[in-house]
Amino acid sequence: MSETAVFVLWGIGGYLLGSIPFGLVLCYLAGYGDIRKIGSGNIGATNVLRTGNKWLALLTVVLDASKAGVAAWAALKLTDAKPIMLCGWIVYTNVLGALIAGSLAIIGHNFPVWLKFKGGKGVASAFGFILVTQPVIALALLGIWLVMAVLFRYSSLAAITAALSVPLISFFYADPVYTVFYSALALLVLIRHHANIRRLLRGEESKIHLKKQDK
Repeated sequence: MSETAVFVLWGIGGYLLGSIPFGLVLCYLAGYGDIRKIGSGNIGATNVLRTGNKWLALLTVVLDASKAGVAAWAALKLTDAKPIMLCGWIVYTNVLGALIAGSLAIIGHNFPVWLKFKGGKGVASAFGFILVTQPVIALALLGIWLVMAVLFRYSSLAAITAALSVPLISFFYADPVYTVFYSALALLVLIRHHANIRRLLRGEESKIHLKKQDK
């Protein structure tokens, strides 16, 4: 099988894995019904937290992060490590496969085929992907997210700040190919938060709550 075919297969596999809507499934199983009908209507962990079930939200974070992480890890371990030239950079095929699989998993989470391409915002999935491929960068971004979340209690602001930090941190701590993939995904996260950005500017954004909110 050609290297191109391998990359395509990893991309398809990553997308299908990423498109599993764990937040939606878990809320149905827990008896909360359709998570898309409460709060922001999002299927991610922040909206799951609006049910008041902290453990369900935590499980959603773990599973959503695992989707892209598992896809990247599988490609990294199962693809032959051969050096290739890509845009003037030497990149190993297993690394490129991991970047493709993980990135497509995040796209699958954002635009799942099962939900008419209306999914989450990819924050947890992006974290899991970076954690597998560049752990130090992931931990730095997690630290930024936690500081912003604790100080301001806006999940969206914490995610936006972390996303804005991605290109700079990855530029100093990773090879250029990582920076390109990470920066593209960070831009996707920012685009997916466009409504949150508008609400933040108007002072209308919801803060992090640990109690169940009304529909």
